[in-house]
Amino acid sequence: MKHKIVTGITGASGMIYAYRLIEKLKQSECVEEINIVFSLNAKKIWESEIKKPIPVTNSKITVYEDNDFSSSLSSGSSLITSMVIVPSSMGTVGRIANGVSDSLLTRCADVMLKERRKLIFVVRETPYNLLHLKNMKQLTLAGAIICPATPSFYNNPQTVEDVVDTVVDRVIDLLGIPNETFRWGENKENF
Repeated sequence: MKHKIVTGITGASGMIYAYRLIEKLKQSECVEEINIVFSLNAKKIWESEIKKPIPVTNSKITVYEDNDFSSSLSSGSSLITSMVIVPSSMGTVGRIANGVSDSLLTRCADVMLKERRKLIFVVRETPYNLLHLKNMKQLTLAGAIICPATPSFYNNPQTVEDVVDTVVDRVIDLLGIPNETFRWGENKENF
């Protein structure tokens, strides 16, 4: 199966998660297209945290403006297979959980829910308040997956990128894309 993925990037800190996910998806033969939607604040934070240019449209990647409601992403007929919002701000979580489709990013998430397609939120906030928890519960009940940007350490990561990849590799697994990564219990030397 060839995947057509939307990567929604919001104004939360943690752009390295989005950057690493896009890099890994670009390398996958199972991914046919990567559609990227940046919120306005996300572009500013990307520039501040990543220090590399925002991805540009090419044969595998299409970058959309967040106000482009004429985009095919805003319709269930687009046959997008899944969407990852990474990093996801709690403001975005709240808007989507309450049916507010005021941008292409939130409209696309609404489409994923209504079409019963995979929608993954890589939330970046700590601690959670009660509204955050209620909104994440609402999204889970609607069919979304909440995957906090909480890295694991049982693979003995050596770099920041190694730590980030523990979350990114989990997201790739959730998308159903083949992924060579550390698997618990497969490396007996660590135990």
